[in-house]
Amino acid sequence: METDKYEKIVNRLIKSKHIHESVLFIENMSGDFSYKNEYGGKNIDAPLLMASITKLFTTACILILREQGKLSLADKVTEYLDSSILSRLHIFKGQEYTSKLTIASLLFQTSGLPDAYVESKNNIKKRVLLEDMHIPFDEMITLTKQLKTHFAPNKLKRAHYADINFDLLGKIIETITNSSLEDVYKSLIFEPLNLVKTYLPRDEHDFTPTIYYKETAISRPKYIRCCRASGGGISTARELMIFSKAFFGGSLFNKDVFYQLEKYNKLQATMYPIQYGGGYMRIPLNGIPTLFMGKGELVGHSGSTGSFAFYFPQKDLFFVGDVNQMAIPVLPIRLAMRLAISSK
Repeated sequence: METDKYEKIVNRLIKSKHIHESVLFIENMSGDFSYKNEYGGKNIDAPLLMASITKLFTTACILILREQGKLSLADKVTEYLDSSILSRLHIFKGQEYTSKLTIASLLFQTSGLPDAYVESKNNIKKRVLLEDMHIPFDEMITLTKQLKTHFAPNKLKRAHYADINFDLLGKIIETITNSSLEDVYKSLIFEPLNLVKTYLPRDEHDFTPTIYYKETAISRPKYIRCCRASGGGISTARELMIFSKAFFGGSLFNKDVFYQLEKYNKLQATMYPIQYGGGYMRIPLNGIPTLFMGKGELVGHSGSTGSFAFYFPQKDLFFVGDVNQMAIPVLPIRLAMRLAISSK
């Protein structure tokens, strides 16, 4: 019965003219229950662009380094990054708040920093849709400084989703470890979990999957390589499942830390009903978007290109996969919500 419901949900999805390929993988923590759906040549071992699911990997590194005593979530960002880069990064109502930014501000998306990826008339997303381009970290910072901040850091019950928060976390990780982010991911996550098909592309020789925007398949390897900590990871549905279980199951870090991370704030209206905690999304299932038909919550992350990796604690189920469609970022969210609500 359960798998029949999943099949119907996916079949409705792939009838859309915008879905050219997809993969869905569902398991419980023990693996006693397992279901997969593969469409358009995409299978659970095929490479997929994680996009913002990469933020979970960056979060894992921060939490592991915290456990090792190498950082505190209360540490000021200015302790790790050069003042010449950070100067005037956060100006709100004429006052500079850059020195108030902490690792927690970035992890919980409560910095108030703007998102150069989608904000402004000539935002990065519009530019990248037209052509592949490399945008260095310094330029990302400059573009952020040119936009208006949304609120003073750590304002109660306010969060604003911005990739720059995790780009900064990536640089902090590199500073603390004196290693490249690629090597840190490898030593702290890939090797302990035996992930052999998950990686951050280093150069033009590393494969990057094509992404669909409506009917057009586009390749953006240059851009993917410059947003490593916020959205540059490549994986497969099978390995995303392994990572998701480790992230929420306590294999990578002590899961007692979730008591600190489970402080959720609403994101900007365009991302409703998503809330953000300490490095991951939360989607309540008992509100208006589900017509109050759901119970519990989804925790994890989606990516703007159609990827998703969510845990449904209410039924101990993990939903991971990809619908590979950049034009409708809400698709993987809707899919995960429908799958969760149908799980009895």
